[in-house]
Amino acid sequence: MEYVLDNGQISVTLATAGGSFTSIKAGGREYLWQGDPAVWSGQAPICFPICGGLRDGRAMTRAGHEVNLARHGFARKQEWKLEEQSENMIALSLSSADHAELLEQYPYPFKIVARYTLDGAAVKVSYEVTDAGTEDMPFFVGGHPAFKCPIDEGEAYSDYELRFEKPEAAELCCAVPSTGLIDVENRSANPMVGQTLPLTHGLFDFAETIFDVLESRVVTLSKKGEDKGVRLSFPDMPYLIVWGKPEGDFVAVEPWGGLSTCSDEDDMLEHKRGCLTARPGETVARGFEIEIL
Repeated sequence: MEYVLDNGQISVTLATAGGSFTSIKAGGREYLWQGDPAVWSGQAPICFPICGGLRDGRAMTRAGHEVNLARHGFARKQEWKLEEQSENMIALSLSSADHAELLEQYPYPFKIVARYTLDGAAVKVSYEVTDAGTEDMPFFVGGHPAFKCPIDEGEAYSDYELRFEKPEAAELCCAVPSTGLIDVENRSANPMVGQTLPLTHGLFDFAETIFDVLESRVVTLSKKGEDKGVRLSFPDMPYLIVWGKPEGDFVAVEPWGGLSTCSDEDDMLEHKRGCLTARPGETVARGFEIEIL
């Protein structure tokens, strides 16, 4: 099932399959990557209850529970349901009450609501995670939206860039493609030029670019010298991943609340960077905003 929100400035289409975007349009333009099974079939998956991967796909929790989760968790592959709807807002939900089989991977009763609200030329995204059990619940949540790049016909991928709100660290941690984990001790040069990350397909020959020490909370994808593109604001997300495929005309700009297991971390879920905890009955919300320029 798909639902459409349209306020005349921006139109978004949301699917119950995965609980996220399948289209973001404004001014007759499509801004969201439309997926290509030959390259990457995803579009804007929700990362929950982990962002990235766990060492060997598993971790223990302080309470003594074992979690067994594939990369980015299970939310993106589940059927969500309509929770709430108004003229400018749609909320979709996923819960262990409806999907008891998920407790085999993640033994914490939960409910997550993905709330999408139009505001002018922007859509606000809120992930609202509730602990539906009787123990403290460790979790991570993040967004993985992928945008068309280039946006218009006749343009080149390298016509676009990511502009950061603030200067960033000279060195970044390194992805380890063989394991999907992160090496934080052996760092590599940040490919940014000043506060700009020039986009080339070659940027993704090796792996994603991971900002594990991030100053900016606003990043703009736009054509060089023009205000054509999208601006992401993520005040309560501490990490940013920039990912693409050498053969794909998209760039994923991903505000995450956590990271894949890092080289200096053990296999305790609560020891991972950015781990959030919801107490029984508590709802913890994190989110971001996508604004069309």
